[in-house]
Amino acid sequence: MSMSNIHVAIIEDDPEIRKLMEIVIDGSPGFSCFHTYEDAESALIGLPRYKPHLVLMDIHLPGMNGIECTRKLTSLLPDTQIIMLTIQEDDDSVFDSLCAGASGYLIKSTPPAQLMEALEEAHRGGAPMSPQIARKVVRSFRPKSQSPLSERETEVLALLCKGENYRSVADALFVSTNTVKAHIKSIYQKLQVNTRAEAVSQALRDKLI
Repeated sequence: MSMSNIHVAIIEDDPEIRKLMEIVIDGSPGFSCFHTYEDAESALIGLPRYKPHLVLMDIHLPGMNGIECTRKLTSLLPDTQIIMLTIQEDDDSVFDSLCAGASGYLIKSTPPAQLMEALEEAHRGGAPMSPQIARKVVRSFRPKSQSPLSERETEVLALLCKGENYRSVADALFVSTNTVKAHIKSIYQKLQVNTRAEAVSQALRDKLI
């Protein structure tokens, strides 16, 4: 295995699909299939030792699902890009995956050539999505007519959805971090959530930004 290749790991419980993806990746110049796993639990044990560049993640896995595995892997491997590759196209699966830290979302009917283009895009820092998934995400950012949030709270929430931290939100809005924290506390109360991930997920689902 060439060290100059882009190393990809696969987490997929269907052995035929797993093998097919492995063949496609190993047969593509500049890529190597690094490791494959049939469940999240074994992936969480093995991947931190190997630190692949990219991970292809199924959602429906035996035991822990792919969304929860993504959430854990993004903490263990912050430099590894995780791409969901699944048959699931419902809003909850899409938004929960992105909130968990996925860098992209592809459906399993994606042709091999497009799959490899998406992996290369993710490795360059992009966020590849199948067209129908991208449309869902775009629609989610259309403003909702009735929002419980103030204009400033909406601005804060929009920046949180982009992955900004408290300091960068404060700098962008020319306010103090204490002011940002006050806005976030108000956002949590109005949306009846307890965490940033829950706030972002609800904002996307309810089109609050």
